[in-house]
Amino acid sequence: MKRVVTSLPFILLVSVIVGLLLGLVVNEQVMAVIATISELLRQLIMFCVPLIIIGFIAPSIARLGNNVSRILGLAVLIAYASSVGAALFSMLAGYGIIPNLTIVSDPAGLRELPENIFPLEIPQIMPVMSALVLALMLGVAAVWAKAVRFTEILEEFQKMVLALVTKIVIPLLPIFIATSFCGLSYEGLITQQLPVFIVVILIVIIGHFIWLAVLYGSASAYTHTNPWEVLKHYGSAYLTAIGTMSSAATLSVALECAGQAKTLRRDMVSFGIPLFANIHLCGSVLTEVFFCMVVSQVLYGSLPDVGTMILFCFLLGVFAIGAPGVPGGTVMASLGLVTSVLGFDGAGTALVLTIFALQDSFGTACNITGDGALTLILTGYVEKHHIKDNLRTVEFMNEEFEEASGIGRGKADHEASLLPNADGEMASIDGAAPVDESRG
Repeated sequence: MKRVVTSLPFILLVSVIVGLLLGLVVNEQVMAVIATISELLRQLIMFCVPLIIIGFIAPSIARLGNNVSRILGLAVLIAYASSVGAALFSMLAGYGIIPNLTIVSDPAGLRELPENIFPLEIPQIMPVMSALVLALMLGVAAVWAKAVRFTEILEEFQKMVLALVTKIVIPLLPIFIATSFCGLSYEGLITQQLPVFIVVILIVIIGHFIWLAVLYGSASAYTHTNPWEVLKHYGSAYLTAIGTMSSAATLSVALECAGQAKTLRRDMVSFGIPLFANIHLCGSVLTEVFFCMVVSQVLYGSLPDVGTMILFCFLLGVFAIGAPGVPGGTVMASLGLVTSVLGFDGAGTALVLTIFALQDSFGTACNITGDGALTLILTGYVEKHHIKDNLRTVEFMNEEFEEASGIGRGKADHEASLLPNADGEMASIDGAAPVDESRG
């Protein structure tokens, strides 16, 4: 019982409930304080996101050695295929379901959040996409230059970022989620606007689960492993994504969850999870396609023609790869696509943004959970091609991380998950020296 109460999923669930109830009873003055706290925590967490991206992706690429090009290419390919597949699936469902629905929207009657008590900006050291490109460039350059010392520096930086996640990000997440849901409840998004589009939102959420089943089923067929071994660890990441509505802000918890799966290679977790958090937005794409079709039916009286929607789906997959993994990132990045390809006017784009905001958290949860399936595919690829595990000194599931998150494997499980090579040593990629236990 104590393990359940102290686990991260339970703490996050309590945070959601407390936030929702608090938003129904607080006055404007108290809400101003809560809104200020929420904004400060959001900025602090988002400040750490570029550091997490660089800290995990760059050293992971550097340790991949000469195999980096094909693994990175495969990762981008399967992320794009998943997003386009989700979009086409949503399109087919839209043509079959939307004409039979009667949807009336009335987004009026919401309260505005009071202004923050004081403004405090904590800008990121660089945009999320800049951090992603920098991490890719540093990792690839380290491989091409065979920069052994710089790779060791990147590994040390990775350990520093893990310390930040353990000491700062994880402990602050429950507070941030509680204040975020308090704001939604205070505005009335939960109590007033949700019933307006409840049918559409439920359909989209069901679609999320169907697509996750497709992804994990495909990963299982390719790797011949049980997908539940990965999926069962994603409860914390799913709830965190619902609370943060951001793949990037959920990155730290997603790394922790994926690190528990025995069927995922640790180097592929370190490489794939941060990368997919920024380029794999299948849930958001599925949602946007369906909602755009709903808005077209409501405002313009008809659905877009099939050819237009197919073009929109394929282009949206490209935009999804470049969209930031932040709340509303996909729909904001693709607004130009919505207006140019689908021909939506200001009212149409505003309605798309409104409905999208109501379920953004569930789309993000689908994104982050689907990353586990793609990482499983990467694991299957490197094992089929006999690419050795490049795990060196970094531990995802150290004792401090477990204490902060409330869940995770112990050291014995961590050591048991490492596969020795033919000489009984912990091998790293490209014939690198075995792990030196004295170096930690």
